[in-house]
Order: sequence, then C-alpha cells, then structure tokens
Amino acid sequence: MAVNEKPTSFDIATLAGVSQPTVSRALRGDRTVSEATRKRIEAIARQLNYTVDKNASSLRRGKSNTLALLFFEDLLPDESYINPFFLSMLGPILQTCAKRGYDLLTSFQQLSTDWHVDYEDSRKADGIILLGYGDYESYRARLEQLVAQGTHFVRWGSVDPNALGMTIGCDNRRGGREAGQHLIERGRRTIAFLGDASSRYPEFRDRYAGLTEAMREAGLPVDIGLHVDALSTEQSGHEAASRLIARGLPFDAIFAGSDLIAIGAMRALDEAGMRVPQDVALIGFDDIPAASLTRPPLTTVAQDYLRAGEVLVDALIGQIDRKPVEPTLLAPRLVTRMTA
Repeated sequence: MAVNEKPTSFDIATLAGVSQPTVSRALRGDRTVSEATRKRIEAIARQLNYTVDKNASSLRRGKSNTLALLFFEDLLPDESYINPFFLSMLGPILQTCAKRGYDLLTSFQQLSTDWHVDYEDSRKADGIILLGYGDYESYRARLEQLVAQGTHFVRWGSVDPNALGMTIGCDNRRGGREAGQHLIERGRRTIAFLGDASSRYPEFRDRYAGLTEAMREAGLPVDIGLHVDALSTEQSGHEAASRLIARGLPFDAIFAGSDLIAIGAMRALDEAGMRVPQDVALIGFDDIPAASLTRPPLTTVAQDYLRAGEVLVDALIGQIDRKPVEPTLLAPRLVTRMTA
C-alpha cells in the first residue's frame, strides 16, 4: 500500500492472511468467522485506520444495512407514554445491531395506525422487529399482509404454532408456574391474577396458565372470581385490584401479568389498608427498572432482555441472509424482593 493511499479490505486480508470476503464478514460481525480471526482482522483495521464504507457495501449486496424496530400497544389516552418494558428491550437490541454492523430505525406506534408500512420495499430497512403489548387478534390481518408481501420480520411474543412469522419470546408459562410455586411455598393459598388472559393477550394467558398449573399441582382450588382483566398500565392495575377488593372474596396473594399492573395494584391495596406482603403477597412480571424502586421492592419474574435482543436481531439477520431460523423461548428468572 502506497503512502497516503486509502487502505482497503484487500490490504487487511493480505496482512491477516485471509481472504477478502472473510475480512468483510468479520467486520460486519458475522458469527461464521472465528473470534480469534475476527479480533486479528479488527486489530489490523484499527492500525490502518480502516473504516467500512456502508453505502458501497449496501449497494453491492442490495441491502440497506438497517433494521426497523416497531413498538406497538393498545391505544392509550396519554400519547406521550412509553411502556418501560419497551425501553428495557431497546438497549440490548441497539447494542446487538451495532455489533452486527446494522443501523436501527425505531418507530412507536399504536394499534390504530398503519404500522405495517412496507419498510423493506421502500428500502428503509431490510427487515422488521415487532415488539409490543397489545391485542394480538386485532393486528393479525396486518401480519398476514407482511407475510403476503414477503417482508422479513420477527415478532417478540408468545410462541404459538398458529402464529404468523418468526416468533421469539419468553417462556411465560414457566414464569407463571415459578411465580405460583413461590407464593405457595410462602404459605399463600388463595392467589388472584390480574391481567387479560384471553386469546387476545397470549403472554398473559400463558402466565395465568402457569400459575393455575402450580396451584392445581399443590391441590389448591382455582377461583375464577379472583381473576380480573387488566391491561399493562399502572392505572389499569389499580382499577383491577380495586375491583378485586370490591368483590369481597378472600385472597392472600396477587400475581400480576406485568410489573406495571403490580405497581398499580400495590397502590390500591395500600388505599384499602391491606399491607404488602403481610396481608397480601404480590408478584409482577418483566422486572422493569421501577420494580426495584417500589416500597416495598417488588418481587417479579425477570425477562432476559440481553439475550432477547441478541436472539431477535440474529433471527432477523438470519432470515435476511436466507439462513434457517427457529422459534425460540427464553427462560425467565424469579427475582425475589420484599413483596413475596
């Protein structure tokens, strides 16, 4: 390489003793390149002050090197509100995109909007990650449109054989089961559930199913009167817990479908003079940052956000590169704090 001449990937390949395609794969984070080779190539690239020309690379491969992340949920009155669960997922997805050499477009949508605009055909992005809390049945038609258009997309949610597209999700049934077992081990016998467990909200449905499995295995009755529908907001959790209390049925524990529901329920219990956990044990789901800051700190079922970001991005890139990918369930983890 002549003095002052801009270094190329071929220069790096010569110094590293590998092929030029190997250099290209290594610098975009392709996992088919061994870690030792990738680190050697990256070190040489830094020494030469080499930077990847993303535009040229994208033009050659017919790709934008950009992924789109669409957040969506039920229509809420406060348009400035962002579910903290989304923010917990955003960081790991961004980090993984950067490691894989992709940029990320983000869009916050509500289910009433046309969030299924074809990003891929417009060259805005090579594929879409769909992430949300909302009524699954109401957006099935939009998923069908994405499938018909041949759009690359992965969805975070309940892994269901009838689901459209590639789904990556948390093992919600296992999480509900662990929450139920924990409450039962603490001597709780009448456990309420707050969350819409219908087919429209399969994550809540699976969490409730796990809870009822644990209760039946312990020989405890499942009282449908202790199940109150709720959406994943503090306000909905407060209203659901208030309705539960008003029914006058005895209960000594609540498993909430999300941390936001649990936080709202905690306020309703306090207003009713019911102590947590002395009178009512309480468990949430998600482990959003606020869960450790409530008084008392909330026991919850944590989702593996770091692993979720990696698997979502890698599954989508695998689709784009026409590699085989499979639906994946990630194991949750019970985080024991002071409410149960």
